[in-house]
Amino acid sequence: MTEKELQMLGFNGTLVKDENWGIYYYYSYEISKNLKLVSNSSDGLKDGEEWHVEFHESDPPIRFYKFGEVQGLINNLEKHKEKQ
Repeated sequence: MTEKELQMLGFNGTLVKDENWGIYYYYSYEISKNLKLVSNSSDGLKDGEEWHVEFHESDPPIRFYKFGEVQGLINNLEKHKEKQ
């Protein structure tokens, strides 16, 4: 998945400045208070490698690599979210 596709899906970028790790960024999409999708970070991408997203703090990680799969997942979760 490309960075542009993450943006098209509504993921928000977060810039991190860390004195040990340097400057990097990642993307996230909050479905609900306790359910969030997060991308891999920019500093971990190798040449030609694409982005992926996973459920925040899932163990083991549950990862998605394809735009259409993530789009369908988000649409399905948003559709079934209870209104508060």
